[in-house]
Amino acid sequence: MSDITFKGWAGSKVENPTTHLTLKEFTPKHFDATDVDVAVRYCGICYTDIGSYEGELGGIVEDRVCGHEVVGEVRRVGDDVKDLHVGDIVGIGAQTDSCGECEWCKSDQENLCSTKALTFGGQYIKGPSKGHPIAGGFANYWRGPAHFAVKVPDSLDPASSAPLLCGGVTVFSPLKKYGAGPGKRVGVIGLGGLGHMAVLIAKAMGSEVTVLSRGAAKKDDALALGATEYIGTGSDLAADFKGHTDSLDIIICTINPASLPIDQYISLLRPRGTIVLVGIVPAPLQVPTFPLIFKQLAVAGSVIGSPAEIRELFELIAKHPNAAPWVNKYRFEDMNKAMEDFGAGKAKYRLVVVNEENGGKL
Repeated sequence: MSDITFKGWAGSKVENPTTHLTLKEFTPKHFDATDVDVAVRYCGICYTDIGSYEGELGGIVEDRVCGHEVVGEVRRVGDDVKDLHVGDIVGIGAQTDSCGECEWCKSDQENLCSTKALTFGGQYIKGPSKGHPIAGGFANYWRGPAHFAVKVPDSLDPASSAPLLCGGVTVFSPLKKYGAGPGKRVGVIGLGGLGHMAVLIAKAMGSEVTVLSRGAAKKDDALALGATEYIGTGSDLAADFKGHTDSLDIIICTINPASLPIDQYISLLRPRGTIVLVGIVPAPLQVPTFPLIFKQLAVAGSVIGSPAEIRELFELIAKHPNAAPWVNKYRFEDMNKAMEDFGAGKAKYRLVVVNEENGGKL
């Protein structure tokens, strides 16, 4: 495998960087005994990729290669890797490295490691490649620690599995933590890439799902995804929510407006309910303490998920194949077009880039 040439879609143009990516050769990290090389077949596009290319994560970096919903075939295995083999189909999500020594890493919660390294714009944190920039899955090959490469079950469609690796586990992790399941009522704010997966996954876990989205345009899709109720919102949330107070056990908020009227959304929670934010809201939250105290409510946040949680999510979707994300596929060669369409909101509801040379199928 030492003769493999790594190529990825690199961003460097300051103006409109996400639609001026250039396919360039790059130098991968040093191949360690704990690493694998993966021939990328599919890679989902996430809004964080857009932000990374556009400089929201520490400025625009010359020749950065993003993509963190990666599915491909293992082509090389390090000597110390025991759980993966050449030919396995694996997925790599938003995290590529962690310290491996802290309480969080040792309890299968690597996403909480204070030194975690992200697949989009991060740097390796230990070993011979410490400080080397991490290249993501908008490339022909991915190289990194096998610990963060999760085997994809044979029964799963690999293309639709890609979005589960970031967006999917981002909503699955809090749904699991806060008790989604039979008898629970889950609200999902926003029906986009994350929101549509939250509906599918909560439904697969046995919950009843209510979708909250602006207007009525997405009502049919919400019901087709498995929602039992749809609340179209406008400029007067108090009026929109009339008759729905105290109706939800868990709310997953996937939107990130400039400010969030969390007091209105909290009114929907039943006693001991929880609202979880998975999108970053720039303005400080104005949280009313009265309902928090008297209804014993909680406001929480959640960030991606661990390899163990990705594995759990794969197993859940394998049992409920109708809960697989809705995807639109683009050829690897059409990366700039895919990014342009994603930025224009044309995803329904997730875009996946396909590398046919490595065995990906449109």
